[in-house]
Amino acid sequence: MSEGFHVHGAHDHAVEHSAHGGDSLGGQIAIFTAILASVGAIVSYQGGDTQNKAMLFKNEAVLKKTQASDQWNYYEAKSNKGHLMELALDVAPAKKREFYENQIARYEKDKVEIKKKAEELEAESEKANKESEEAMHPHHLLAQSMTLIQIAISLASITVLTRKRWLFAVAGVSAAGGLIMWGISLYV
Repeated sequence: MSEGFHVHGAHDHAVEHSAHGGDSLGGQIAIFTAILASVGAIVSYQGGDTQNKAMLFKNEAVLKKTQASDQWNYYEAKSNKGHLMELALDVAPAKKREFYENQIARYEKDKVEIKKKAEELEAESEKANKESEEAMHPHHLLAQSMTLIQIAISLASITVLTRKRWLFAVAGVSAAGGLIMWGISLYV
């Protein structure tokens, strides 16, 4: 045992030095990463929100398309019934002909209403599809923004370990790119 003699490793010296406030790079990187993590949380929230909106619009599009399909099936059923009435008219006795003619007219009238409703539902489906696509446009930019912010945080962390200041500069460039992408997403 040696008394009064203590050997410090390089790591111990660095920790002790930074504990006494001498590591300004470590402090700068801590603030930098904290700010980026906060911005990243906002970007991530906005990305999730755009995805949710896009999914809601897509669900609406699918619902309207299904309703339109139901209407077209109903239209076909009315059409088939009308054709059956036409067949019956061809073979019906004279006293029943008026009944079949009225049925044919009724089915034709019904088909006009059903077709109109089906076309309206298809238009609503197309509108919801377009809204879904528009909602996804900022999502892609937000995802790219978040990726650049995460890269910046990783590079900043590596800077603390390696003490290579040029890595911190690259982290700054990556962060700037992420912030620019985020800004662009707000106007798309």
